[in-house]
Amino acid sequence: MTTYTQTRWRLNDLFPSPEAALAAFDTLEEKVAAFEAHRSALRPDIPEDEFLNLLRELEDIVKLAERIYGYAHLRFSENTQDEAAQNLLGQVRQRMAEIENRLLFFDLWWKALDDENAERLMAVAGDYRYYLEKMRLYRPHTLSEAEEKVINLKDSTGAMALITLYSAITNRYTFKLEVDGETKELTRGELMVYARHHDPDLRAAAYQELYRVYGNDSSILGQIYQNRVRDWYNENVLLRKFPTPISVRNLANHLPDEVVETLLTVTRENAEVFRRFFRLKARWLGVERLRRYDIYAPVAKADKTYDFGEAVEMVMAAYRRFDPKVAELAERVLAENHLDSEVRKGKSGGAFCSTVTPDFTPWVLVNYQGRPDDVATLAHELGHAVHSMLAQHHTAFTQHAILPLAETASTFGEMLLVDMLLEQETDEAVRRDLLFRQVDDNYATIMRQAYFALFEKQAHDMVREGASVNDLAAAYMDNLHDQFGDAVEVSDEFRWEWVSIPHIYHAPFYVYAYAFGQLLVLALYQRYQQEGKAFIPRYLNLLAAGGSKPPMQILQEAGVDVTQAAFWQGGFDLIAQWVAQLEALPRPS
Repeated sequence: MTTYTQTRWRLNDLFPSPEAALAAFDTLEEKVAAFEAHRSALRPDIPEDEFLNLLRELEDIVKLAERIYGYAHLRFSENTQDEAAQNLLGQVRQRMAEIENRLLFFDLWWKALDDENAERLMAVAGDYRYYLEKMRLYRPHTLSEAEEKVINLKDSTGAMALITLYSAITNRYTFKLEVDGETKELTRGELMVYARHHDPDLRAAAYQELYRVYGNDSSILGQIYQNRVRDWYNENVLLRKFPTPISVRNLANHLPDEVVETLLTVTRENAEVFRRFFRLKARWLGVERLRRYDIYAPVAKADKTYDFGEAVEMVMAAYRRFDPKVAELAERVLAENHLDSEVRKGKSGGAFCSTVTPDFTPWVLVNYQGRPDDVATLAHELGHAVHSMLAQHHTAFTQHAILPLAETASTFGEMLLVDMLLEQETDEAVRRDLLFRQVDDNYATIMRQAYFALFEKQAHDMVREGASVNDLAAAYMDNLHDQFGDAVEVSDEFRWEWVSIPHIYHAPFYVYAYAFGQLLVLALYQRYQQEGKAFIPRYLNLLAAGGSKPPMQILQEAGVDVTQAAFWQGGFDLIAQWVAQLEALPRPS
């Protein structure tokens, strides 16, 4: 039987050293030069076989480029304070921008090609088809070759540099918290363990320390955000003529603006479902009203922890019970030492799964500390890896699921784990905690993320109108008051929560994909419960589609209509049922 221990991942499958990664640019340079020589062949009547050969050649270039970039990014994530890793990532980004500029002629030719010839070539493109279709969606927003080259170079020292700076600043933070008379120095991940602690004073102290540290740098972090927003607007609205800042993300997700607006509107209309839950939780905690410090508080003192090996076995058991193939794929990540689970200073916070190319098993980063939600995070990120591996028969252009569908396997995996734990757990306090946590997590994934997106929409408008950092902080407080109503008391330090959210810096409007994905998974999971094993092949086919079809088509084939408010309302109706079940539980005296 395999014994699983916490380790740092191995990157040797990509390159044995930073020097080897940089040396690979020589080969990349040769491939790019060879591709550039085909420029004259790009004419409207190019033969189909010649066009397909060009696509294969381009994919070969992209796979090597992604290998180099993937190595640099993962090295940086291991230790964001390592100067050599910072320098490597900077070098790679600069050289990639230059290479992207040299390949730009193909994208621009393809977008400008007449519809008749484009359709002729797509008809024989096989698995490349959706990649080609999606590229043409950007025709109205594409600039001249010279302008596109300037933007690529600008991004390497502009937007990407801002993101790197934000990460370097915030990942060096340490936090001090007094626990049992001892002052501990903690990473953010270690600190936030106490956000779910049974001691209300420790919960409050953890949040106060978190936002004390971020608040101390609020001026510089806020300025970074303002400039990120201005850069986004200048490029995408002024130059590329997108109608709104969020439309950029919607096109990247290949979703109509109206679908996203419906999602956010229905979510806002259902804020009362979670307010009802928070009022219930206050009664269980024996307080008149929850504080924002308390929204993830356990309702019973259940400090159960799981060692790492036990956590892995639990996740694999939940996956295996659903389908053995899913567990086998997840186990590959550990077998190839592609999981970094240690907690280290300087290591990137949070968790992610990185799919470099279809040729490699994905790399997964978590900061495992033994809590039940750490086990759920492990299930979540391994779900992402399973999704990638199920779609690895696609090209490098079509393997990745579009963003709103990219959370499907991960969130579904979490639900499989929670259901198994609820069935097997004999400790009533732990069971009760799991039930409450299930609603907690749906709040965090749906309502919280949707309100982040609503804040982003407002903040992008405000920055354009000259809002200060303090103006944005005041708007964020209004956002929290709208979200919680009279159900939760929000202390003033939460005005700086927005500067602590990496996603709004790294990928504007990314966050609504979490709400989209969670509500989608609620619908799919209901079907699994109703249909049993008959559901599994359809679900695995949805995952195996990767990014090879438009998301609306993938969803339609799965029988899901996301254009209707009723679809989104169904997810909230299910959550309301869970709240009703919790309300029916006898409260301990």
